Amino acid sequence: MRAVVIHPPHDLRVEDRAVADPGPGQVRVAIRAGGICGSDLHYYQHGGFGTVRVKHPMVLGHEVAGIVDAVGAGVTGIAPGQAVAVNPSLPCGTCHFCQAGEQQHCLEMRFYGSAMRDPHVDGGFREALVCEAIQAIPLPEGLDTTTAAFAEPLSVCLHAVRQAGPLLGRRVLVTGAGPIGALTIAAARLAGAREIVATDLTTAPERVALSMGADRFIAVGAAPDALAPFAARKGYFDVAFEASGSAPALLGILAVLRPRGTIVQIGIGGDAAVPLSVLAAKEVTWRGTFRFHEEFALAVETLARRAIDVAPLLTAQFPVDRAAEAFALAADRSRAMKVQIAF
Repeated sequence: MRAVVIHPPHDLRVEDRAVADPGPGQVRVAIRAGGICGSDLHYYQHGGFGTVRVKHPMVLGHEVAGIVDAVGAGVTGIAPGQAVAVNPSLPCGTCHFCQAGEQQHCLEMRFYGSAMRDPHVDGGFREALVCEAIQAIPLPEGLDTTTAAFAEPLSVCLHAVRQAGPLLGRRVLVTGAGPIGALTIAAARLAGAREIVATDLTTAPERVALSMGADRFIAVGAAPDALAPFAARKGYFDVAFEASGSAPALLGILAVLRPRGTIVQIGIGGDAAVPLSVLAAKEVTWRGTFRFHEEFALAVETLARRAIDVAPLLTAQFPVDRAAEAFALAADRSRAMKVQIAF
């Protein structure tokens, strides 16, 4: 089978890999579509992120969906021919975080397309993927694999929105309008947000942000003081989702967040100097958010009932033999939102 493998940065190859048979409790999925994520781009452009580095060739990809073509012994409730979205997260189920219902913090997590472990965990950008049956979430009738490949990033955003608490009637700010920011806009709208303002450095994501549910879009790169009116009377927004990983974006949020407002930190960037006096004086709640667990099945259901339309996010889909072109386009934020590879 063909697989998309990263070697050193910018050395992306489509290679032949052996096709495995599913073991007990496993299924084999013929992958049909896979979305290129920001972490895939970090591996492609920089060889990793933070302290996580690619130490040996690794199959990329964790936003995948396809068709089951074989099942192992003991598998019930799923059969060849079933379309599925593959949950890339496989917690151990036995560590104290898993036992506490915090599986996203599993001490022995195996996550597809991740160099956090050594040996690395190969990802889903390959023609056939063997996974645990529990990871293969059946697609309801009418949900295609191209759309279902958005289940993983949507899961991230559904988890982030949960971290914010109730959003019904709240005024929301989303900083960073890439794929995760755009899906966070949609998830916040679904959760009942009263007003959503989105920001980014440029106008490139404006059309998508508005189509996903933002009431207003502000390009702060050309107008760095554009949020200043929202700072009056100690701030305007009840909740802010920081999806850029940018220190200036975070500092801008503190000025326009009302007292006792909540910041949910989605974006992962470098270190930031934070004015502790502002956090304290405004009684700000600043929460992190990391991956997801039960939200994956919810994301599939949400896409199936068309509660969130992800079509505006899909910029292009390339066949696997043009994977390098797909990555080059995905890396250009002026032209692309979400790029997929088709198998």
